[in-house]
Order: sequence, then structure tokens, then C-alpha cells
Amino acid sequence: MSNNSFEGSIPMEFCKLNRLEFLDLSQNNLSGSIPSCFNPPYIEHVHLHGNRLRGPLSLAFYNSSSIVTLDLRGNNLTGSIPKWIYTLSSLSVLLLKDNHFHGKVPVELCKLHSLSIIDLSQNMFSGPIPSCLGNLSLPMQTNKILETGFYVTFIEEHETTPMDSYYPDSYLEEVIEFTTKSGLFLYKGNILSYMTGIDLSCNNLTGHIPPELGNLSEIHSLNLSHNKLTGVIPSSFSKLHQIESLDLSYNNLSGEIPNPLVELNSLEVFSVAFNNLSGSIPEPKAQFGTFIENSYEGNPFLCGVILHKSCSKTDSPSTISTVSEDKREDGLIDTYDFCVSFLVSYVVVLLTIFVVLYINPYWRRAWFSLVGKCITTCRYSNVGNFLTYHIFKRCV
Repeated sequence: MSNNSFEGSIPMEFCKLNRLEFLDLSQNNLSGSIPSCFNPPYIEHVHLHGNRLRGPLSLAFYNSSSIVTLDLRGNNLTGSIPKWIYTLSSLSVLLLKDNHFHGKVPVELCKLHSLSIIDLSQNMFSGPIPSCLGNLSLPMQTNKILETGFYVTFIEEHETTPMDSYYPDSYLEEVIEFTTKSGLFLYKGNILSYMTGIDLSCNNLTGHIPPELGNLSEIHSLNLSHNKLTGVIPSSFSKLHQIESLDLSYNNLSGEIPNPLVELNSLEVFSVAFNNLSGSIPEPKAQFGTFIENSYEGNPFLCGVILHKSCSKTDSPSTISTVSEDKREDGLIDTYDFCVSFLVSYVVVLLTIFVVLYINPYWRRAWFSLVGKCITTCRYSNVGNFLTYHIFKRCV
């Protein structure tokens, strides 16, 4: 029922469809929340993306151990990923992109051993990336492909044994949209069985990138861009032998790019742009010989031939920060010394004048006479100015 103009909420009667296996209500104008009673025992593929559904997941899909694909992209769903997500034991494709989910990425996802595609991008998830995601095996899943049909029993000529033959009455092809290699791709058919990827981009994730993610040897796409991740790029990423797209751009990563990454012979798209990386970029050999300047832009302390910057003349961030800190400290010391010396000199001058006037009566009389003349001069000057102003005002 996808790509129509259905409005309103999802009918509660859908909860009674106990034999339902495939549900596609995507690209409509459905609103309201997903019925909490919706967990058909045989449901395998659920597509609700591109609607205006809102609210938390509550108990929708709870304990639906048969679900293989759960696609809720492009809605207004809120709340956090429920802790009971681990009850979806057959879940292979989880797509929650472009909603308003928040909270931490739950460690319960690590218990879903059938997961092969995870897309949590464009939400408001915060906190660290669970290191246990590195334990996912990302297995090949043939049950991502949906096919229905019927068997016909017949007996061929000159044969006495009946034979079964399979005839598909309909072929409903499962199609998955997933962003990788800087573009949105459709995966269907047999290729979908082999596709694996994790997209956590465009969130508020913090902390270091877990080195355990380097254990995802079967992953084809990893996108951690547009977060607030810190620390270094794990050298364990050199073990991602099947990876084709690795995007770590727009974070706060520091340190050098691990040179062993040049061993990733399947890597087609690579970006560490707009971080705080420093040092020399990896050798331009194998796949790294195909990456251009925009893969590294926004890192002023990176150097290399591709960046038209010699590494021998590049100051590291630590050196520059040390020099600037020394300058600031020197400036603070000079200001402090000036203030102290000025105050001491002022006090010494006052004490000297007081002592001299106290000891020598002649200078004391001369000093008081000078002060008296100054006071008298100032007084007569003010009176004269007042009379002049008054006479001028009368004349005018």
C-alpha cells in the first residue's frame, strides 16, 4: 500500500492480522503513533518510512522474533530505542534514519546477532559508541529476500513417481535504501544478502572511536561523520578488509592517520575532512593513490604531496600551542612585574617625601607655603572666571 495518499493513523485492526508477513505503508501521509499492539507472530518485513508517524515505539513490535527488516525512516518518532530491542532476535536490517530519537545507543543492539545493516543517522543520539558493536558478526542473510509462491504436484509421462515443482505466483522484491559512498543506493535481490553497513552519522555522539570496531571484518560501509568524536583513529581499522566506504569527517579527531590503512584494498571512498588531524597523510599507493585533496581538507596540520604542503615545514599543533602558551605566560609575567614595581616605587616616593619634610623644618615650611599659594591661586582663578561669565551674561 506504499506510495499513496493515505491519511490518519494506522488502524488498530492491523493488530489482528495474525498471518501477516509483509507490510509496506511507506510514502503516505500517515500520522499518529504506531499501535502498541502491533506485533503479528509471523511478520518479517515492515516498511513505514516516509510518513508523519510520531511518539515513542512503546511496545510496538515487542517480542516480534520473526522480524527481519524494520524500516521506520523519515518520520517524527521520538524517545529512545527501547531496551527490549534485543527481543527481535531475527532482525537483520534496522533503519531509523531521520527521526527524533535521542538518548544513548543501547548496548542491547549488540545482542542482535543477525544484524547486518544499521542506520541510526540524522537523529539526536548522544554519549559514546558502544564498544560491543565490534562483536557483531554481520552475517550474510538470505532471508532479506522475500519470495512467495506455490507448489504443484504432477506426474510426467512415462513416470510413476509424482514430482513437486515450484511456481512463483508473485515475486515481491525486498528493497533497502542505504547511504554509502557519499550517495543513496538501493539494494535488492541477491546483492542485498551480501550488503553490510553501520551509519551513525549526524548525531551528537561523543568520546573515542572504540578500537573494537576494527573487528568488523565483514563490514562494507562505516559512517561516523558529523558527530563530536574525539581521540585518535584506531589503527585496528586496518583489519576492515571488506570495507568500501569509511567516513570519519566533521568530528574532533586528533593525532595522525594510521599508515596501515593503506592495506585496505577494497576502500573506494575515504574521508577524514574537518577534524584536528596532524602529521603526514598515508602513502599514495593502492587505493590511497586514488583519494584527492577533499578527503583531507579542513585539517590545517596535515601535510603531504596531495595537499601541496611539505611535512618538513609543518609545525605540529602541539608545538604551536606550546609556543603560544609560553607567549601568554610571558605576557602575564611582564604585566605582573610592572604592577608590583610601580606600586613599590610609588610607596617609596611618598615615604621619602614624608621623611624629608618631617626632618627638615625649612623644607616643611616651604612645602606648606607652596601648597597654600596653589590653593589661593585656584580659588581666585575660579572667582574671576565666575565674575567674567556673570558680566558677559548681563551684557548679552
